[in-house]
Amino acid sequence: MTRAAIALAVLGWAFWPTLCELFDTWVTQPDYSHGPLVPLFALYLLARRKPVAGAAPRPWPILGFAVLTFAILLRLAGSATSFLPLEGVAFVLCLTGLAALAGGRAALARFWPPLVFLLFMIPLPYEMSRLLGAQLQQVGTLATTYLLQCLGQPALAEGNRILIGNVTLNVVEACSGLRMLMTFFAFSTAAVFLMDRHWLVKSLVLASAVPIALVTNILRITATGLAHVWLADGADKARVLSFIHDFNGWMMMPVGLLLLVLELWVFKHLLIERARPGQPVVVPRTAKPAPAARPKFVSVIQMPVGR
Repeated sequence: MTRAAIALAVLGWAFWPTLCELFDTWVTQPDYSHGPLVPLFALYLLARRKPVAGAAPRPWPILGFAVLTFAILLRLAGSATSFLPLEGVAFVLCLTGLAALAGGRAALARFWPPLVFLLFMIPLPYEMSRLLGAQLQQVGTLATTYLLQCLGQPALAEGNRILIGNVTLNVVEACSGLRMLMTFFAFSTAAVFLMDRHWLVKSLVLASAVPIALVTNILRITATGLAHVWLADGADKARVLSFIHDFNGWMMMPVGLLLLVLELWVFKHLLIERARPGQPVVVPRTAKPAPAARPKFVSVIQMPVGR
């Protein structure tokens, strides 16, 4: 325990500038506002997962030192180029190398979910974030335009703008839905780590994070566009529209979580798992069976037959 504390202290000292820069990113960039929750949930996963039964901790020095060496090289490369995502990955790899050195296969089997979840605290590279945000803007603009047309509005898409009569709705970069996508993908991964279901159900829940995030963002843009059309002109229109825009942004996460809960409910009633080997089968309690009826005996009297 003392050695582990010393190793973590040295690791924290070596990556202190990286951790400070990560925290600054979480505070200043709305797309990664979920960052402070990631280490806390990783610690919860670590406390929740028990050691694998029957697996004795056997250190893997070769693999551990190899991972640590590769992580240190990534750290130096990221520091030289001021590339924060590379430094963040190097920090997670250092933790992985320490786990391999401490307990080998048993430690990695216990620690891999928290280590994987820590990747959500690392921001995407700028170019990847820009390209992904541009694609999400286009998808949100086209889908919102179609939904407004289905609601009877004369909406037309022009680039990243939606024209609704005399109203022009700009789908800016902040409305691309990248923030919702990153946050909800992290929440879906957390739900997958917590649930005890078949791997197919977990894969479906993880894959549904993208469409749910897109649907909630499209609903937000649509509600904002309808507010621009339905509100009458007045002195307080700009203030009311600003409130509605912010309120719709806050409601994205509750709506997304509601869709996730609905999805889990559907999977629970649609996909029924078989009992695993060694798992007790739960039999529903039924009414007490009625006692079996006693067999009726028929006595046969033999009468003497005269000659």
